[in-house]
Amino acid sequence: MTSAMNESGLPIEPVYGPAALEGWNPAEKLGEPGRYPFTRGVYPSMYTGRPWTMRQYAGFGTAAESNARYKQLIANGSMGLSVAFDLPTQMGYDSDEPIAQGEVGKVGVAIDSIEDMRTLFGGIPLDRVSTSMTINAPASILLLLYQLVGEEQGVSADQLTGTIQNDILKEYIARGTYIFPPAPSLRLVSDVFAYCQREIPKWNTISISGYHMAEAGASPAQEVAFTLADGIAYVRAAIESGLDVDEFAPRLSFFFVARTTLLEEIAKFRAARRVWARIMRDEFGAKNPKSQMLRFHTQTAGVQLTAQQPEVNLIRVALQGLGAVLGGTQSLHTNSFDEAIALPTEKAARLALRTQQVIAYETDVTKTVDPFAGSYVVESMTDGLEAEIDLLLGRIEDLGGAVSAIEQGFQKAEIERSAYQITQEIDGGERTVVGVNRFTLDEEEPYEPLRVDPTIGEQQAERLARLRSDRSKDDVTRALDDVKRAAAGSGNVLYPMKEALKACATVGEVSHALREVWGTYVPVDSF
Repeated sequence: MTSAMNESGLPIEPVYGPAALEGWNPAEKLGEPGRYPFTRGVYPSMYTGRPWTMRQYAGFGTAAESNARYKQLIANGSMGLSVAFDLPTQMGYDSDEPIAQGEVGKVGVAIDSIEDMRTLFGGIPLDRVSTSMTINAPASILLLLYQLVGEEQGVSADQLTGTIQNDILKEYIARGTYIFPPAPSLRLVSDVFAYCQREIPKWNTISISGYHMAEAGASPAQEVAFTLADGIAYVRAAIESGLDVDEFAPRLSFFFVARTTLLEEIAKFRAARRVWARIMRDEFGAKNPKSQMLRFHTQTAGVQLTAQQPEVNLIRVALQGLGAVLGGTQSLHTNSFDEAIALPTEKAARLALRTQQVIAYETDVTKTVDPFAGSYVVESMTDGLEAEIDLLLGRIEDLGGAVSAIEQGFQKAEIERSAYQITQEIDGGERTVVGVNRFTLDEEEPYEPLRVDPTIGEQQAERLARLRSDRSKDDVTRALDDVKRAAAGSGNVLYPMKEALKACATVGEVSHALREVWGTYVPVDSF
């Protein structure tokens, strides 16, 4: 019998037995659940006490439309909301700017000001829901708007729970929704850490993300290694800014993909926890066990969804979600089966949530902690992935760390090579994709996708015009000048930013104030 290869390019043997774990020390490699090295999970009881947070990613068109979807999700049993923002918001532009034309409300909700944020969360109790916001370059701005709306609801900042992605380094690697150069971007991340420590203590200040790198083609080992390398850079930046590691590290969180390759994904999550725990303890001297924990959110693999025979995606998502749960995720978003075609319909979003509920309440995988502990194959894969992750982390350190490697194009080039190989394998038939290159239909069944109102840009422009005519122009100008002075100095920029947003400055205006001081980033060619 010959061995196959997993997604990370490591061999998978046809049969595993005791020899695969010869010399393997469970006390060293596993430990107890909730204790170093956290291979078996970050909490002692994991899902035997309560299930993971079931999040559903939503946001499209106007804030009012997204608000209605959130209320439907809450009615269906979800208390973890996950907000998708449109591209102009992600890039720090207002909906009425020329560059935003044709993109308003398309891939997420358009948020231009505190008025939009009020509408987005109107009638939703912010002291009882946990909200994750997928936003990076302007993450601090959206967090401050959320805090302001909470205050208007009478919810104090210490009652707010949730996460902002705030992971700017992966934008330079995989997504491209960056604004500022790396150095001021890292300063902004550190300012968020410090601000939340004082003002919003339960908030997860960053979700260090491998998901988008995986969607761009990164292998599981690359996904984890490049994500942890970014995490190291954030920790170093925070320490250099004067923060103590055990003050901010407990609020760090991560974000990974779950693919259909079930066994490797389980092993990937376990290896990631082990590597991060070692880094935090040995490199940064973190003494608080919470600082050593790799807590993470998972989203099922959007890149593996197909427009052909879209109902098959229900099966893919169920397997991917199961892998995330068996790997010990803290929260989970399951993609809707129609996301390869358009924004999810209400029925598709409900089915995606029901997928998680079936795993949580109809299977027995939540009855015991880390069901695959001691498995010959999973433990062997975990060790193999750990070694490959360490190898890649060593290469990044040799290049001067994550930021230097990004500036040299290393991670981007590695991901592009991996993505090209996957494409070649699919095109050549070596990799089967059901409904695409095998088990196809002569004629696809018709499907009616959800469509976004094309007049949303005009509606948002009208809202902005009213906002600007009703607010105090002098107050906004003074507040934006304070933002610029803080950005040019060394103080925490979030405090003047909050005052500007409270005075009804827009997302674009605050972003442009920072652009004036910090400039914008121009990418380099690949490694």
